[in-house]
Amino acid sequence: MVNQDILIIWIKYQDGKPSEYLYSPEILQRLDFNKSPAIFKPKISAAQPGEDWMVVRPLQRSDYDKGFLQLLSQLTNVGNISRKLFDDRFTKMKQSGGYYVTVIEDTRVGKLIGAATLTIEQKFIHNCSLRGRLEDVVVNDTYRGKQLGKLIVVTVSLLAQELGCYKMSLDCKDKLIKFYESLGYKMEPGNSNAMNMRFDDPS
Repeated sequence: MVNQDILIIWIKYQDGKPSEYLYSPEILQRLDFNKSPAIFKPKISAAQPGEDWMVVRPLQRSDYDKGFLQLLSQLTNVGNISRKLFDDRFTKMKQSGGYYVTVIEDTRVGKLIGAATLTIEQKFIHNCSLRGRLEDVVVNDTYRGKQLGKLIVVTVSLLAQELGCYKMSLDCKDKLIKFYESLGYKMEPGNSNAMNMRFDDPS
């Protein structure tokens, strides 16, 4: 089963106001970056991201006001999402379990500058094991040179391992293959093509 930490209401107070986490932030502090083949120069981790003003943490309900949707819009079409719609989706993701949206915040300005999502599939194969999928990786391009893309991907990949996944999968464009290979991902012989079926916008 998916780690039960996802079902607990995690609250952090910022400026006297409660802000709910999507999952337990304590998990990120336990990640061992020595398990990753990624090379960081200088060395950084989720617990010590390299700058005092930077923090790696789970998505918070209050991140609607910290530019989370604007950050995602640098990756793909987001749409016009109201606060109510955002809150409803946050609640459903938290209640259903299996969603680990992880972000990087610039605390100097209170804005999110990086994000990635781990979704966990419950399988019957491999003794009813768990499979992780890496999705929606995005870093604000004004923060280049700080290894943030590498940091967020390795964080979420190690998170999948920590939660007991037997495999982590992703789809990527050809130009990003070398990047992901440097982080430990491999092309599978005879199975290197990502195929999708898109449907009409349900709205």
